[in-house]
Amino acid sequence: MKIQPECVPCLLKRILFETELSTTDKTKQTNTIRTACSLLARLYDPQVCSATIATKLHKAAYETLEDNDPYKTLKQQSNITATSLLPKIDSLIKDSPDPLKTSMLCAIIGNMMDFGIEGSSTHPQMLQDVFDRLYAEGLGHDDSEKLKHHLKKAIHLVLFTDNCGEIIFDKLLCRELKIFNPHLCITLVVKGESILSDATEKEAMEIKLNEIVDELLTTGCFAVGVDFTRLPSNVSKALNQADIIIAKGMANYESFSETTYRPIAYLLRVKCSAIARSMHLPKNISAIKLYEYL
Repeated sequence: MKIQPECVPCLLKRILFETELSTTDKTKQTNTIRTACSLLARLYDPQVCSATIATKLHKAAYETLEDNDPYKTLKQQSNITATSLLPKIDSLIKDSPDPLKTSMLCAIIGNMMDFGIEGSSTHPQMLQDVFDRLYAEGLGHDDSEKLKHHLKKAIHLVLFTDNCGEIIFDKLLCRELKIFNPHLCITLVVKGESILSDATEKEAMEIKLNEIVDELLTTGCFAVGVDFTRLPSNVSKALNQADIIIAKGMANYESFSETTYRPIAYLLRVKCSAIARSMHLPKNISAIKLYEYL
């Protein structure tokens, strides 16, 4: 997805959010905001992917702040909050007539655990307050049956994760994928370096995600979404062998929508107008959207 005009205030709002997370030093905060504004003014180009510009902006902010993980505490709190909901979610899945679809819906609701942008959580504990409502709402766009058709035949699945907290629910999703198709080989891809509230290999290993999937890989670098110019060869190989790709969250959509990888299913909360317009979906819904062809 190319950067849209409304991405500008969103990016700056998130820079302000992580600046305040990182430090109370007003001089450092000011320098970080100035750096971000100056850089965005130079980088803004309607022909460039939004995730590419966001990556450069956050990299500059982290370097100015001298903080390689401003979201560290929020990520830990997100996993704690999500873990507290596990018994309820596990029960919903096991009692469901369609356990895989239910696990996908719960994993999408977990995508609310994003911070500093419109339509996301204001704090990790907010998920406990909104979970029942979002579960009752269900899917605003539902390609689950078409996705299951691909999954039933697939041998190789590559799943790109998104946020901490959310990955707790992704673990149940991976379990259900294995039950649905016992022959399915799952390659799970997390972030190569700490960025925003996204899960890295460290957080994935802490919740033993590696014990559920067949292979745990990383994007290999600091990037919002996926930087395909710096993608490790093992991830490129997995993508080329994949029978189906699942990408969680908006940043992964922003990145993958610039590629020709198919079939690919996006599991996400549609939190902003730019994503909604690009995906031809309403805003503020839980969505499973499958792209089968170019």
